Amino acid sequence: MTSPAKRTDVDAGAMFRGSLAAMAGIGLAVVLWQLNQLLLVLFASVLVAVMLHDFAHLLKRVTRLPFAAALPLAVIIPLVALAIIFGLFGSLMVEQFAALAQQLPQAIARVQAWLQTSVPGREVITQLSGFAPRMEQVLGIAQATLANIGSALTGLAVVLVAAVYIAAQPRLYVDGVLSMLSEKNAARAAAAVHAGRDALTAWLKGQAIGMLFVAVGTTIGLSIIGLPSSVAIGLVAGLCEFVPYLGIVVVTIPTVILGFGQDVQTGWLTILVLVSVQQLQGNVVMPIAQRRFGDLPPVVTIFSLIASGALLGPLGVILAVPLTVVAMALLRLALESRGKHSPLTDLPAAE
Repeated sequence: MTSPAKRTDVDAGAMFRGSLAAMAGIGLAVVLWQLNQLLLVLFASVLVAVMLHDFAHLLKRVTRLPFAAALPLAVIIPLVALAIIFGLFGSLMVEQFAALAQQLPQAIARVQAWLQTSVPGREVITQLSGFAPRMEQVLGIAQATLANIGSALTGLAVVLVAAVYIAAQPRLYVDGVLSMLSEKNAARAAAAVHAGRDALTAWLKGQAIGMLFVAVGTTIGLSIIGLPSSVAIGLVAGLCEFVPYLGIVVVTIPTVILGFGQDVQTGWLTILVLVSVQQLQGNVVMPIAQRRFGDLPPVVTIFSLIASGALLGPLGVILAVPLTVVAMALLRLALESRGKHSPLTDLPAAE
């Protein structure tokens, strides 16, 4: 039998080791939180690397080229495509963006004049006038915006370069991490990596379908009703759809102002077009894509955007949905390993 003195020594030693482990865990959590922006840039690089890697494998199957030759094509083809698109339509888009910038002040003035014709409208103008920014506030916002644009371009360059290296040799980095773990933990980590990657691939395919539909549908709809700058607005709408719900808000406000600036009928038709495109995208296009690729429940998407924006800032908002997709995939994997199931984690793997 173990004597009481030895038992006390054993308990004290176990408590000491547990305390050290808890302190180490807390310290690691603090360090990771301090590096949250760096970790977000790393995740963005992985996300772009997944896109490039999947595109390279598609080119490999189609052209029967080796992967070493397909990957440079996967990087070059999108860049060349963008150059051709902006070469063909660049002047038109620049003109439309410039026209949009010129028309918005006139549109705001027309909307203001229209509101002046009614008592509720005059009350709205009175309330909004108190929120008009002062010139020093505008200058401060402009300076902050320019600084943020510079930081964003630098971060984008880092993400693109890192993504190319990761896409070229993904096994190098994955195996390097797994080699530091025990055999049992390495197997679990490998399963987690595969689950996260499959979920990201599935989400990207579904999201690409939704973005394309919004861009084309918005452009066609606004062109039919005769709204200026329809190509520019459609392009922005499609790109902003990468951040669900928030993107459409960013596009809707200036577009509706521009529509009402033409006349009241055009304003209501603009709202009808934007709502129709979003309804078709949300209720027809995305459900079809979700059956094949999978997606997040809307409530989870909304709260992930709010939480990421509050905790991680603008970059967190941009990456909120793919981060949540990976988190849900890992949660599903953890539940399945324990013989449980959660309906919130029904994200099918990519085929």
